[in-house]
Amino acid sequence: MSEIKRFSLMEATSDRKQSLEERLKDLPEVRARFERMLGVIENAAGDVEKAAEAEQQVAEELRQMGNEVLHGWARRQEQKKENKFNNAKGVNRKEKKTSTGTQNLGKSRS
Repeated sequence: MSEIKRFSLMEATSDRKQSLEERLKDLPEVRARFERMLGVIENAAGDVEKAAEAEQQVAEELRQMGNEVLHGWARRQEQKKENKFNNAKGVNRKEKKTSTGTQNLGKSRS
């Protein structure tokens, strides 16, 4: 798929969804990473003087964000599957037994 077709497809699907700002409200860890990257881009702290430093900081933020996003995605997928399984007919989840066994009713006659 060409870049133009892929971009058009992304635009079309994003029109039907919430705005980026609304979507980031549900993902505060992603929003925080974007804000840190924007800080690097804007050189908010004034500590980045070379492009290589900025590149390194942005690359590290992207790596960490990717890691967090994939872990979050995995947790959501696991939760969806668990919910689907729990809502299926005929599913009886076994719960931990609370019984400690039978009561001692007295001495045996042996």
